[in-house]
Amino acid sequence: MSSQIVTRFAPSPTGYLHIGSARTALFNWLYARGRGGKFLLRIEDTDRARSTPEATQAIFTGMEWLGLDYDGEPVTQFDRAERHADVAHELLAAGRAYKCFSSQDEIAAFRDQARAAGRSTLFRSPWRDVEAARHPKGAYVVRIKAPQSGTTVIADQVQGDVTIKNDQLDDMILLRSDGTPVYMLAVVVDDHDMGVTTVIRGDDHLNNAARQMTIYNAMGWPVPVWAHIPLIHGADGKKLSKRHGALGVDEYHAMGYSAAAMRNYLARLGWAHGNDEFFTDAQAKDWFGFDGIGKSPARFDFKKLSKLSGQHIAITEDAALLQDLQTFLQVTGAPKLSDQTATQMLSAMYCLKERARDFGELIDKGQFILAGTPITPDEKALSALDETGRSMLRELTPQLQNVIWTRGDLERVTSQIAETRGIGFGKIAAPIRAALAGRTATPSVFDMMLVLGRQETIARLTDISANEIKD
Repeated sequence: MSSQIVTRFAPSPTGYLHIGSARTALFNWLYARGRGGKFLLRIEDTDRARSTPEATQAIFTGMEWLGLDYDGEPVTQFDRAERHADVAHELLAAGRAYKCFSSQDEIAAFRDQARAAGRSTLFRSPWRDVEAARHPKGAYVVRIKAPQSGTTVIADQVQGDVTIKNDQLDDMILLRSDGTPVYMLAVVVDDHDMGVTTVIRGDDHLNNAARQMTIYNAMGWPVPVWAHIPLIHGADGKKLSKRHGALGVDEYHAMGYSAAAMRNYLARLGWAHGNDEFFTDAQAKDWFGFDGIGKSPARFDFKKLSKLSGQHIAITEDAALLQDLQTFLQVTGAPKLSDQTATQMLSAMYCLKERARDFGELIDKGQFILAGTPITPDEKALSALDETGRSMLRELTPQLQNVIWTRGDLERVTSQIAETRGIGFGKIAAPIRAALAGRTATPSVFDMMLVLGRQETIARLTDISANEIKD
């Protein structure tokens, strides 16, 4: 086996990219990237009835948004069916697999008799040791000869050593009666041919490991390092399902969460580095290891995700944040920002990203840029635009004509009006917010003035103060 770490993510394209699958991909990505290894992608599309091009594209799109880059071209499992079948025939020729001619009715009868006698219903084929010369003509499946005594030990990096009694293993089918390979065979052959050294996957696959090891051992191939990770549960401790909210990666993207935050949060679902909650990709790659993975299911918590999303938005470079915002608008079906608006949003990013937990909130805080003019105040903003409020705006506007357009000077002239009137700053800030943004919750009035510029600021103040506002 190669000394270089090689991991893989092998989703089935039968629906959206599930958040649990995304975490599996992340763990494989972190483990490989943190050790200078390779991270590969394989599309397991052997279920032709349920696999769709749309689901395959959703995998690619989800991986791209999450920033989980993979090495080389994706492998498509269905395209390798001939190779999988060749391995089954190789085992057949070597006497490590056999043709089974038992019908479904015969298998059902065997199990009924075993159940009635209180024996194991694990099917034992009568064809296991029958010589080829005695084989009948007709349909058959190819089964592997599994060990029937002793034990198989799965040396799992998360679960510890898991021992399976070999008399509990059946002679698994490798090829169906139509000659097509089964999924369990395809997985092993693909992992071997792709040079996969480490298999990180959900612990619902733990029992599969023992059965797959029979193929590795029969072929004389090295067994990969196993790491079966606990599943994700909802906040109520039950298996994650639709009732817990969004499940597809695309839904989290459309909700406006930062991709960096999703990586951070998914890494913490079932893995820990001390008490660290917030960390960067570089730190995660450096820290990630099997010793930090717990054995109990992780619980999904939207509040923690939102908090991390806000933290990552706050530290993201403004230009990168603008690009992420444009992508968010695209996935939600909203119009793309014009060049002029994008420029203004970029200049405002320093104040927009403060305390914004997701891109929806970022856009909400930037409504003073996105709003069309003339500004139409909402119900709460209207209360600040009574005659007193508008008179303050009329007093302020001329002073803004010639003031140096810096935060310090804008604060000075505005504060002077408040002092002259004997009122607190909030009393004059309220009508300014209403005039510039049409709402009461906005960034600082001075941040808005600086972003909008002198001409647009004065135009908005003049428009509101010159006209009586009616409910």
